[in-house]
Amino acid sequence: MSYLINAVRGFCMALADSVPGVSGGTIAFILGFYDKFINSLDRLMFGKLKEKKESILFLLKIGIGWIIGMIAAVLVLTNLFETQIYKVSSVFIGFIVFSIPLIIKDEKKTLKVRRWYNYLIFTLIGIMIVGLITYFNPTSSGNAINIAELNVGLCVYIFIAAMLAISAMVLPGISGSTLLLIFGLYIPVISAIKELLHMNFSYLPALIVFGLGVIAGILLVIRLIKIALEKYRTQMIYLIIGLMLGSIYAIVMGPTTLDVPQAPMSLGTFSILYFIIGGIVIFGLDRLKIMLEKKKE
Repeated sequence: MSYLINAVRGFCMALADSVPGVSGGTIAFILGFYDKFINSLDRLMFGKLKEKKESILFLLKIGIGWIIGMIAAVLVLTNLFETQIYKVSSVFIGFIVFSIPLIIKDEKKTLKVRRWYNYLIFTLIGIMIVGLITYFNPTSSGNAINIAELNVGLCVYIFIAAMLAISAMVLPGISGSTLLLIFGLYIPVISAIKELLHMNFSYLPALIVFGLGVIAGILLVIRLIKIALEKYRTQMIYLIIGLMLGSIYAIVMGPTTLDVPQAPMSLGTFSILYFIIGGIVIFGLDRLKIMLEKKKE
């Protein structure tokens, strides 16, 4: 049963990681296994032999579901992004807006501290981080990035973007895919993975560079996140909420970074129906968490 439960968890994380909106870390947070996930990654790299074995077993279960979910997402998402960007973006905004109350509920004791209003500065910092990255995004002018034609500068750009994206994917808050969207690499990377699945190896060098950036990001960031959540949890949760709120702006501006740029989302292109569907998915995941916790008892 633990294999099935953790595979479902990994599948849900992959669906979140593959689309701009909510990070896989947020899904892990909602489903109640985030701390175990971060500790497993940390012990895999820095733990003792016994801890490494336990971590590998747990992450393998998560990884099986994650791979299945990612392949399924990649095969359908590129077409959806090109043809239904505003509906998909409305779903993503629903993910974020409906996730925040659930995180506040789960972290009630952490957030309800003396002089809690002093910690709102961290929420503001989170909003500003995402807002500024989005506003000053150098690829928002619509110039598509062709990752099949690598040069040194592009390799460095992809490597750094991958480091930041994986950091966001494991941190509850802004989605790593949202960061890739901001940096103009979301569609190129998803398309490259899709081409590789169809045995087109021309994008393989770029994906290798991206993979190296992911590994570097994990090595550098996981320990920092673990320590920050242990020693400064209140500040981190307020920061995470700010990152999530800021990512709404990133999603609104997301259509401008497509291969064929489109206008930012407006009230006219926003879909309340798909926004509600996003909320239903999030509350469904919350119910799944409750069910999984009851199975453990």
